[in-house]
Amino acid sequence: MNNIQQIDDYLLQYAGKTDRALFEARLILQPALQEDLLWQQKTYEVIKQYSRRRLKAEIEMVHQQLFTEPEHHSFRRKIMALFHRPPKH
Repeated sequence: MNNIQQIDDYLLQYAGKTDRALFEARLILQPALQEDLLWQQKTYEVIKQYSRRRLKAEIEMVHQQLFTEPEHHSFRRKIMALFHRPPKH
């Protein structure tokens, strides 16, 4: 568990310069720690991708509600007016 905390501190840049240097030395000396670091990085990437997809889906749902449901018609008109460009003469 201590390794996980140290890996988190390292990856999230919570560790100070001295702690980072010591951790990097441990990475060189301990191949298992290096492997743990790689798996933690992969875990963060998966979480980040999942979070992005979920946020995108939530934004799309709000968009659909605001731009398709009749009770939001006046809101839609106001938003569209903001982006309407008058014709050039």
